Amino acid sequence: MNLHLWAPNARQVEVEIAGSRRAMQPLTGGWWQLTAVTHGTDYGFLLDGEGPFPDPRSPWQPAGVHGPSRCLDHHRFAWGDSGWQAPPLACAIIEEIHIGTFTPEGTFAGAIKHLDHLVDLGITHVELMPVAEFPGERGWGYDGVDLYAPHHAYGGPEGLKGLVDACHRKGLAVLLDVVYNHLGPEGNYLARFGPYFTDAYNTPWGDAVNLDRAGSDQVRDFFIDNALMWLRDYHIDGLRIDAVHAIIDTSALPFLEQLHQAVQGLAAQLGRHLVLIAENDRNDPRLMGSPQAGGYGLDAMWNEDFHHALHSVLTGEKGGYYQDFGHLADLAKALTQGLVYDGRYSQYRQQRHGRPPSGLSGRHFIGFLQNHDQTGNRPHGERSAQLLSEGLLHIGAALLMTAPFVPLLFQGEEWAASTPFQYFTDHQDPVLAQKVREGRGNEFAATGIDPESLPDPQDQNTFEACRLNWPERKLPPHTHMLAWHKALIGLRRATPALTDDCLARSNVHFDEDARWLLLERSTILIACNLAQARQRIPYPQRQPKQLLLASRTGAVLEDEAIFMPGESVAILAVDPS
Repeated sequence: MNLHLWAPNARQVEVEIAGSRRAMQPLTGGWWQLTAVTHGTDYGFLLDGEGPFPDPRSPWQPAGVHGPSRCLDHHRFAWGDSGWQAPPLACAIIEEIHIGTFTPEGTFAGAIKHLDHLVDLGITHVELMPVAEFPGERGWGYDGVDLYAPHHAYGGPEGLKGLVDACHRKGLAVLLDVVYNHLGPEGNYLARFGPYFTDAYNTPWGDAVNLDRAGSDQVRDFFIDNALMWLRDYHIDGLRIDAVHAIIDTSALPFLEQLHQAVQGLAAQLGRHLVLIAENDRNDPRLMGSPQAGGYGLDAMWNEDFHHALHSVLTGEKGGYYQDFGHLADLAKALTQGLVYDGRYSQYRQQRHGRPPSGLSGRHFIGFLQNHDQTGNRPHGERSAQLLSEGLLHIGAALLMTAPFVPLLFQGEEWAASTPFQYFTDHQDPVLAQKVREGRGNEFAATGIDPESLPDPQDQNTFEACRLNWPERKLPPHTHMLAWHKALIGLRRATPALTDDCLARSNVHFDEDARWLLLERSTILIACNLAQARQRIPYPQRQPKQLLLASRTGAVLEDEAIFMPGESVAILAVDPS
């Protein structure tokens, strides 16, 4: 094995191995090389006598972000997923999980023990929150700094490969959340090696990642090679790219388009379907457009508008960005047009927001009622189960699973988990830890919440409280919610009308004052009574012929209407003619 390092400004580069130093040989383009190192060798780089520092492309950080890097031979792992092909994203049911809190063990190996639950539920894709090496033992992973190294506390490289292999053996595809818009501050040594950052742009994290200034070719390759590594060496089936709106790049060939090209090339080489999904705060559907038509070629984006519209209708919340939502009309627009803010004026943003998703279908949008952000960025990490009645939870789940989008659940959502998902960290730098506490306190103080009431992100108890309580799923009322999700997923997968993602073939009828909504999906009608009292909901045109699924007993079908109990949902089959 050989070690390679890009350090264009260094006059001398050495590698420290077992207390001794060996000089690296300069190559062209600012690259350095050292030959004849073996798997399992610990090492660090010294630049002009300073160091040792971890390898920017370290594949393994067994002692954390400040420790030595370790050589890794990817060919040593014995894969058992020969011939694996991920299901198409268009038919996916995704579950997002955080390895540290998904199981009592908080490891890749621990997650394997619960894959049968996901298979039995009907999940097709497991989406992992970031696993790249981040400071300490616990955290969300969005402050990663060693982007090529799976987190040591989760089980390192072998542990991740074992989890992916186990998923594939059970028919589950694996998506991985990656962060290319910033790196965490603690353990981030990249700037010592080269122009990985630029002060040309100001970001919430300081200097921006350098994707369009001098030296940016190698920086772009650093991130693209990272994406290809996850897909090739760890057999990951797709990537969810965090906050692409925070990736600043003015190049004629945008970074995301270049990434799409590289991934498509790898897919052709491997003979596997690979997907790219974006988190996009700009509501910019060009991300999924064809590059030939000025798009970036990505496969899908998280649909925040659908979440905000659904969440605000169910909860009645109007604070922050929810002030732009809260009406059934907004939910109806999301269900039939994909986005609510498609150039429309946003009161929250004080400007027009988004652009029309012309030509896109439901498969280009990932829909959800919960995810790590929408739960964890609340003051106390409250889930929907802590905010809504059981009846409204049933409605939310039904609309998620019958919408024309690709549905995503957040770990434990399927059984209305009682455990919160709070913001937690394990920074070893006490100054940084205090800044995180103060920053979170100031953020919520602006909304009228007492900072003293917030969980301390650094307290291990904050983290421990978020571990899923797996035994509770076998107890009421959790068993009822689990059965409801399983029934909804089974109905979605068995009913062609519910996998038809043509937005033009979805229709919505609603009464804002009476608080009822009807979603038409071809031969399927989803009737929702969000009011607390029993009421009559008129059919739009065709008369239903069969009640397929109901959250509560007492729904009565008549010639022109359905009478429904309060806070209930019914799914009906209608005459196709």
